[in-house]
Amino acid sequence: MATTSAMPDLALSLAATSTLLVSLPSLAPEPFDQILENLSGAFPGTTLVVATPDVSSSTGVRPGLQVVSYTPAAPIPGSWTLTAADFLNAHELARQHRTTATLLLGAEAQSLDSAGLRALAAAVLDSGADLAVPCYSLPPRAGLVNSAILYPVSRAIFGAAPRFPLAIDLCLSARMSARMATLAQKFTAVNQADALMWPVAEAAVAGFTIAQADVGHRTLPQPGAIDLNSLLAQITGSLFADVDAKAAFWQRVRMAPAVKLGFAPAEVPGSADDLAPMLDAFRLAYGNLHEIWSLVLPPQSLLGLKRLSLMPAETFSMPDTLWARIVYDFLLAYRLRTINRGHLLGALTPLYLAWVASHIRLTATGTDPEHHIAALAAAFEADKAYLVSRWRWPDRFNP
Repeated sequence: MATTSAMPDLALSLAATSTLLVSLPSLAPEPFDQILENLSGAFPGTTLVVATPDVSSSTGVRPGLQVVSYTPAAPIPGSWTLTAADFLNAHELARQHRTTATLLLGAEAQSLDSAGLRALAAAVLDSGADLAVPCYSLPPRAGLVNSAILYPVSRAIFGAAPRFPLAIDLCLSARMSARMATLAQKFTAVNQADALMWPVAEAAVAGFTIAQADVGHRTLPQPGAIDLNSLLAQITGSLFADVDAKAAFWQRVRMAPAVKLGFAPAEVPGSADDLAPMLDAFRLAYGNLHEIWSLVLPPQSLLGLKRLSLMPAETFSMPDTLWARIVYDFLLAYRLRTINRGHLLGALTPLYLAWVASHIRLTATGTDPEHHIAALAAAFEADKAYLVSRWRWPDRFNP
């Protein structure tokens, strides 16, 4: 069974006999030099193989860094997260250079400091984890799709505690890299090189050890011109498909071990005056999408949404139990194809906006955002029995 450990002691030196491959995305010259500088500071006296499509971009050579060039097998312009192609590329590079572990970094990697880079690598090379996932320190209103859906679902269903299960920086052991590459080949074989991958879930199923490393602040790349509706559909559709594929695993009772999250003290968000557009979108959808929601959600959830639609902004609050039940019922509807999957995932967006509005209003009153997210994850865990029951007997709406 996979376990999640806290960040390894950085006083430990990286294993002297281990070799690390660092796989970088395409970077402009200045960011490229910055990440090389950070890597030099993270691993003094250690020889690293640094693979990049931009080997000619560096303005200088740094001791201990063997910079090699590669041509991505399937470059994806504007990619904002790791994809199947990235895992294939990284594994092939690791195989060619016979490295023990791979530090796979995403766009804007230059914003990771030396301590964060070292923490990720040490979790695999020194502590023996198969997968090291970063714990980012983000502003309170950043990464809310992760907070609302990805983290609580991953924790409750797969028993995997990392706070960012779709992290864009990872350290992989050789066997974890090989497993991800094998899975990635299935996507690239059907021309889906841009498919999202879920390494935390994959490691949990394989029984591999997962570690979480506090890497501090990081600039997250933006998805470009993709609108929220399309982005949410892309992410949740991929997550729901992965949950469906691994049903035989997660239906067994598994709980995530407690993990101390390494967040900086949270800022209290400012005014909640900007909630109006989100609440307007939710109330409009309540009138227009009620028929679709009634095909997905049980009567109790619909009653909860009716109450929400009548709440004024200053008291608007979505119960954690209601949001957990909504996400689980949408997951079930995705599996059963209750309605067209595109329409289904689109109908989730205004409900997500209602959760965001509720979360922002709550934290604006002084509640620590991370305390609320922890309570939300606990609600998902408590309601997992409902998901398992309806997965096995889909025609039964449990109260």
